[in-house]
Amino acid sequence: MSTDGVTRRRFFGRAAAVSAGLAVSAPLATPGVAAEPTATPKDPGTVSISCTVNGTTQQLTADARVTLLDALRERWNLTGTKKGCDRGQCGACTVHVNGRRVLSCLTLAATADGSQITTVEGVASGNTLHPVQQAFIDNDAMQCGFCTSGQVMSAVALLGEGHGGSADEIREWMSGNICRCGAYSNIVDAVTQAGAAGRRP
Repeated sequence: MSTDGVTRRRFFGRAAAVSAGLAVSAPLATPGVAAEPTATPKDPGTVSISCTVNGTTQQLTADARVTLLDALRERWNLTGTKKGCDRGQCGACTVHVNGRRVLSCLTLAATADGSQITTVEGVASGNTLHPVQQAFIDNDAMQCGFCTSGQVMSAVALLGEGHGGSADEIREWMSGNICRCGAYSNIVDAVTQAGAAGRRP
């Protein structure tokens, strides 16, 4: 059976495609009449991102749901930032965005467009380690090392924020970073050393 050149089978086939959430790119075709060409629209879920990571301009076109953590690790090959809990609870993924520490697993890459991003690969000055990195080595403030990059980034941030005047203050401002090996006392010692070095005239 056909109505206005559209067969019953064709009509219901198209209706089923629509109800299943599939895009129908052209109207129902009339036999013998060529369909007009249609442009392929840009995926509305795709975003273009341009930012500066450790002093280097990085660009990316990706799904709007991609996190900054996945962009850093999977797209820009900066694997120093670790994926721990992927829920913003452990701090292993801490990076700096425009000078502020953020949990990159909870930050959409799209929101970092135009931003200055620093990861653990970017805190040293050439071959000279950042004082926090050196203090972590001096105080053996890591065991398995998985959380270390996030611990270092948080420590650099808290000292830059003017905290770290006491062990209790360090523990408070580092409380978002979990060390499953339990090296907390050594971490506090490392941050204390780095803070003292920063205050030294």
